[in-house]
Amino acid sequence: MTETATLELAKALIAQASVTPDDKNCQAILAGRLEAMGFTVEAMNFGDTKNFWARKGSAAPVVCFAGHTDVVPPGPEEKWASPPFVPTEREGCLYGRGAADMKTSIAAFVTACERFVAANPEHKGSIAFLITSDEEGDAYDGTVKVVEALQKRGEGIDYCIVGEPTAVNRVGDTIKNGRRGSLSGNLTVKGKQGHIAYPHLAVNPVHTVAPALLELTAEEWDKGNDYFPPTGFQISNINGGTGATNVIPGVLNIKFNFRFSTESTEAGLKERVHAILDKHGVDYDLEWSCSGQPFLTEAGRLTQVAQAAAAEVCGIQTELSTSGGTSDGRFIKAVAKELIELGPSNASIHQINEHVLLEDIPKLSAVYEYMLAELLK
Repeated sequence: MTETATLELAKALIAQASVTPDDKNCQAILAGRLEAMGFTVEAMNFGDTKNFWARKGSAAPVVCFAGHTDVVPPGPEEKWASPPFVPTEREGCLYGRGAADMKTSIAAFVTACERFVAANPEHKGSIAFLITSDEEGDAYDGTVKVVEALQKRGEGIDYCIVGEPTAVNRVGDTIKNGRRGSLSGNLTVKGKQGHIAYPHLAVNPVHTVAPALLELTAEEWDKGNDYFPPTGFQISNINGGTGATNVIPGVLNIKFNFRFSTESTEAGLKERVHAILDKHGVDYDLEWSCSGQPFLTEAGRLTQVAQAAAAEVCGIQTELSTSGGTSDGRFIKAVAKELIELGPSNASIHQINEHVLLEDIPKLSAVYEYMLAELLK
């Protein structure tokens, strides 16, 4: 494929050092291209975060492209083979921070729409864009706020395509049709500090919580289902003690996380953790934080069209997956009937020398164009 418009737009976006939540000039570049096609672009900025909702058409179905212009910090720039915000073609790849996550996808969204609208000026339905500059950061003022605004005015989405990097090797090999929820706990176990030679005068929180931790790590939380693996529990940090070898600690802090499937609920997991801790007589405080609920689009119209696009454009049989971390799809699913994530390879995201294959760039745009044509025909 010889199409170069997507490559040039991706380069223009990568050249913007849009470290979260600073958009730099990315959204202005995108808005100009969309307005030229007849989109109405509505800025929805909150705090330091820039967002926009753009729409062309007023009828159903609504096909929405969603993504983020912000990127993670590049890290030590001297370790990059080329400057992270100078898009560079090298060895069959395009290098730069955001190349994979996810400025190439956004560029492909736009160029796919440009070709589709030029060929179908009176197309059926509507095309929309939901773009934020706060996905890689706290995500408090980004997509979630735009979704809340859409909900208040009763505006929904029929089909949403999020441009997160989902491929394992090549564009089209993997589509995410859901994500697990993420529930974190900050557990403080209370004891009584004392001299290690006089344990009867102290209460060691490491000892009191150990049986409970053993049970928590061995527990089967659910069995998963056809789309999700079983819910997993992992301890990420344990901190306690004074640093001395002869002092029993008075407090122990444990941080843990659930990545949970649709077979479990936030409330149910919390209840079971408290029950195990209470059963073992642990004296504790526990603070909870849920950064995302699990969501799922079961195999249907959107997944079928995406798989057909990958087969037609890339010659690849696509697998459906719910692996990986969270994404803004967890917010958008509240207003989207069907949602998938489809983008380039995720092998180098957040790494030094982030890159995408040059040959995958026009393919990705063609996949999105194919999907538009099928969903709006």
